Amino acid sequence: MAAAKKSCGKMGGGVHFTEEPPSAGAPSHVHFDEKLHDSVVMVTLQDDGNFMVKVGFLKTQHRYEIVFTLPEVPALGKDVCPAPIPNPHLKITDVKPAPEGGLKVTCEYLAQQEGVLCEEVLLLSETNDDVCVRVKVHARVMDRHHGTPMLLEGVRCIGMDLEYDSEQSDWQGFD
Repeated sequence: MAAAKKSCGKMGGGVHFTEEPPSAGAPSHVHFDEKLHDSVVMVTLQDDGNFMVKVGFLKTQHRYEIVFTLPEVPALGKDVCPAPIPNPHLKITDVKPAPEGGLKVTCEYLAQQEGVLCEEVLLLSETNDDVCVRVKVHARVMDRHHGTPMLLEGVRCIGMDLEYDSEQSDWQGFD
């Protein structure tokens, strides 16, 4: 089955300045659109019934726990499990009904390389073999030498993956 490519348009948003000139001694006011204040993981239902989860900026060679809530998918039912298809970078560690409805999903993500990355996992219904939902986790991963990203709510760093750390292997030769 061929997947159709879609372009991602920029979301509307911006900065608004008050139109009246400030009076002497009065502070000027800048108003930001609410979209600029989004500091949580964004879950979007795609046209095909699957989900895109945007987790913001991450850092290479770091491991993250990502928690998000999917809206209710009636066809999946209440008993849901991750597909047994291994993904070396993204692993669902827990799926349970969310108190506010839908599914609370916890996963572990290893950011291996820099760039705009999209990893995919499947959620399966335990009561209907014909139903599955594809969840794509979209991250912008920056090199570990370029600062520390401000993580979105629902994302936390749980460690570094030093297995691929070339600087650590350089130290080993100088004993």
